Amino acid sequence: MTKPFRRVVTGHDDAGRAIIQSDAPPERVKVLSDNGPTFYEVWNTRDTPAPIDRRSGEPPEAQLTLAPPPRGTRIRVLDIPPETPEMLQMDAKTARKHFAEIGAAGASTHSDIQSRHPHMHRTQTIDYGIVLEGEITLLVDEGETVVRTGDIVIQRGTNHGWANRSGKICRIAFILIDGKFTDGL
Repeated sequence: MTKPFRRVVTGHDDAGRAIIQSDAPPERVKVLSDNGPTFYEVWNTRDTPAPIDRRSGEPPEAQLTLAPPPRGTRIRVLDIPPETPEMLQMDAKTARKHFAEIGAAGASTHSDIQSRHPHMHRTQTIDYGIVLEGEITLLVDEGETVVRTGDIVIQRGTNHGWANRSGKICRIAFILIDGKFTDGL
C-alpha cells in the first residue's frame, strides 16, 4: 500500500468568501479483484461548464465508473501493482468482467485471438495521465513507451493498456474529460 494523500476541497461561505470546505483523504476507494489496481475517486463534475456554487459536494455516484459522466469530468488516482504471470494469462471473458467492475465491460478490447495485453481498452474520453510515483508502460496498437515520475500522457480516445513491469506500485493521476469520436473513429 502506498502512502495516503489528502483531497482539499474549497467552497464559499454565506458572505461569498473562499473557505476550505473539506481536507481529508478521498472518501471513495476501491481495490479491484485480487492484485488489481486501487482506485481513489477524487472528484467528478456533471456538466460543462461546471456549476460553481457555495457549498455543494461532489455529485454522488452509485458505483465506480471508468468514464466521466456525459459532458463531465473525473479525477482519480490509481495505484497499479506490478503485473503477475496469472494476470497476463487473462482471457477475454475475464478481461470484460474486470472492466465490468468499473462499469465499462464494453471498453475492453482484449481478444482471445490477438491482443497486446489483457487490459487493452478504449473509451470516448480525453485522459490526462500524470505519473506521481514509479513507472508504467503505455501500450497502444502500434507501439509502447515507459512513462516515469513526472511524465504526462495525453490519451485521446485510443485503444490502450497499462503494463506495470517495474516490480513496484505505480501511482498515476488521471483527469478524464468526456469526448466524442469524429472522423469515422
